[in-house]
Amino acid sequence: MDRRLTWIMAIACGLSVANLYYVQPILADIGHTFHVSVNQVGAVTTLGQIGFAAGLLLVVPIGDIFSKRALIVSMLVAVTIALIGVAIAPTLPFLIVASFILGIATVVPQIIVPFAATLANARERGYVVGTVMSGLLIGILLARTVSGFISAYFGWRSVYWMAAGLMILLAIVLRITLPPDRFNGKTLSYPRLLTSLVDLARTEPLLREVGLFGAMAFGAFSAFWVTLAFLLETPPYHYGSEVAGLFGLVGVAGALAASVVGKLADRMQARVLTGIMLLITLSSFLVMWLIGHWLWGLAIGVILLDLGTQGAHVSNQTRIYRLPERLRTRANSVYMVPYFIGGSLGSFLGTYSWSIAGWNGVCVAGALLLLIALVVYVLNRHRWK
Repeated sequence: MDRRLTWIMAIACGLSVANLYYVQPILADIGHTFHVSVNQVGAVTTLGQIGFAAGLLLVVPIGDIFSKRALIVSMLVAVTIALIGVAIAPTLPFLIVASFILGIATVVPQIIVPFAATLANARERGYVVGTVMSGLLIGILLARTVSGFISAYFGWRSVYWMAAGLMILLAIVLRITLPPDRFNGKTLSYPRLLTSLVDLARTEPLLREVGLFGAMAFGAFSAFWVTLAFLLETPPYHYGSEVAGLFGLVGVAGALAASVVGKLADRMQARVLTGIMLLITLSSFLVMWLIGHWLWGLAIGVILLDLGTQGAHVSNQTRIYRLPERLRTRANSVYMVPYFIGGSLGSFLGTYSWSIAGWNGVCVAGALLLLIALVVYVLNRHRWK
């Protein structure tokens, strides 16, 4: 696992995961196209994340019984078709269904990350996972910047045509550069593979704990990002999708810290690091509630939000990848399914809280999700000593 391959996998994660996040700063533009309310257009994001959770459950575990390289390339072809479906959507229901399918297909990063962890040696696994995750997280954030600007000048459909072209190129590059991998094609049938996910969740308390931490942190993260475009449309801002997208650049500072968090997780107890990151994420909502009506206050909150959320994610995954190699892809699925269910819950709570209480409601919803995670963290502290 040399540095060149590490960075190729990091870039691939960023480009592929971006497909799920292009929508967030352009939700208002999509709502204007179809003449629908905030709650109605919010279903596009919610169903996309539910689709991603379904892909994690049904597609990603195949990486334990099939060539990961072949699975990655196949899913990039599938995601290209789904992106074209979003780009041509004639109605909101069609778009919602296409977004759900896009979510299922956009599971490539969750195959690449355990692949990278398997290729790395034990001494540098935290660094490799952190670096690949940095690419993934920067892709999430820059997706918002790119889509915001393209939508403002060329329309939101152009975002998805561009993404489809990128996925075709990425499939070609990864087919050439990824190494052949070992797989256990004769050890488990597909039904037994899915059943084993339930067995893992039942027998590994670590996976249940990190699943809850990830779900609550990502739920809070989603509640913010899904409502940011609506906040910036209101007084005193009156900004469009391009400014909402620029906040993705602000959050890059926090995402870049993911590789640093990975190195720390190699040197200290990863669970302690997760607790610190959850506190940082909670502090971001306090900052945005108190001073979020000024752009500089909102920017500080975004940096803390991305640092805390992504740092918790990396430290959670470092704990997961200390499990035996034969379990890593499935263990990642067991972790990521509740992670994205939490994200869809956060998207729903964000738009619902915005509709009844505005920005204050969004901040309260995000803080409550994080408080749930911290209460469980404290209650479980003796188990992991």
